Amino acid sequence: MHKSIGKNILCSILEWQVRRLRRKYQFKVVAVAGSLGKTSTKYAIAQLLSQNLRVRFQAGNYNDRATVPLVFFGEAQPALFNIAGWLKVMWQAERQIASGYPFDVVVVELGSDGPGQLAKFAYTKPDLAVVTAVAEEHMEYFKQLDAVAEEELGIIDFSKQVLVNVDDTPAKYLEGRTFKSYGLDAQSADYTVKKRDDRSLAGQAMTIALPEGEVQIETPLVGLPGATAALAAVATGDLLGLSKEELVKSMPQVLPYAGRMQILRGQQGSTLMDDTYNAAPRSFKAALDTLYVSSASQRIAILGSINEMGDLAEGMHREVGEYCDPTKLDLVVTVGDGARRWLAPAAREKGCTVHEFLSPYEAGKFVLNNLQSGAVVLAKGSQNGVFTEEALKQLLKDPADVEKLVRQSASWMKAKSRQFPNT
Repeated sequence: MHKSIGKNILCSILEWQVRRLRRKYQFKVVAVAGSLGKTSTKYAIAQLLSQNLRVRFQAGNYNDRATVPLVFFGEAQPALFNIAGWLKVMWQAERQIASGYPFDVVVVELGSDGPGQLAKFAYTKPDLAVVTAVAEEHMEYFKQLDAVAEEELGIIDFSKQVLVNVDDTPAKYLEGRTFKSYGLDAQSADYTVKKRDDRSLAGQAMTIALPEGEVQIETPLVGLPGATAALAAVATGDLLGLSKEELVKSMPQVLPYAGRMQILRGQQGSTLMDDTYNAAPRSFKAALDTLYVSSASQRIAILGSINEMGDLAEGMHREVGEYCDPTKLDLVVTVGDGARRWLAPAAREKGCTVHEFLSPYEAGKFVLNNLQSGAVVLAKGSQNGVFTEEALKQLLKDPADVEKLVRQSASWMKAKSRQFPNT
């Protein structure tokens, strides 16, 4: 109880400071929400805008009530009970409010774990909100997709303009709403892809249709998830007034973020597809599709459990297992209990060669011992009890690339040690 009261007081003070900042200075806020792909989309948008405007953003996932205000002031998050640390944050915020704010745009990610949370960010007053998807998330709290849609699309109520990915948002939830649209498949969208040259793990070229004309862009972002993030970034840039020339010039410099379809070099001349940040059936399938079209002597999928899906967990795991194609996969390696119970049997029934592990460390050792020269390895899964980045870590060619993986901070490594004490 005392912890909750203290956190609410802290958040109220930080939000009050952001409101004052918004009133005093003229800058735009781009807020990214949605069930899937928020951080990848936010990062792509922020990188593109940063090459043309003065942009403040946070590279990780500062997306809850306590951390979103910190993005506006460029502050790191202290431990919850670090009173001195939080007082310093507030003092630095006051200094910025008083001394000037040298940014044109702030890009934030707004997260929600349950009904009613997104509305608490109304004080940010987004000039543009980007909704990446309405799909199953945190279903132990939302229960039904209708509740997810009500939550994620509620951002429309407190945003000046909204951009929605209509590929991944069921049309019935958008009826009667005012918004701009983007999508790879929806050719009637305001922003869509007319032509896409997928260069597998080397990136892609796209011809993007804007409301006024077209642009041809090159991007190192891979697969359909990369194309969708690139499209959102281009659409956002156009809506904020960037020229076509600025969009074309900026897009090749937009790089993937850690754990989100990042390409790394592996041992034995292998290539590693790092998609370890989190997992849902739709993103699993998109990652597998990218793996399927890669040129490789051997294709290995390290697939972890999908957390926080409540009663839908079994069906979701089986859906991913059934998507595993034995003609395109040499090995399926699962990590975690849910993947062992449901994903692995479904993949085996499809004809795949499957090996099951509860520990990512054991899974990594197995893959390393079975790795062939020229292999491509995909790693994907949820967080707690899974941590497929730890399997991938053992396959890196350059040990320094460990810094490019997700959840490598001291606090995360301590949590992993507690969950896997024998590694």
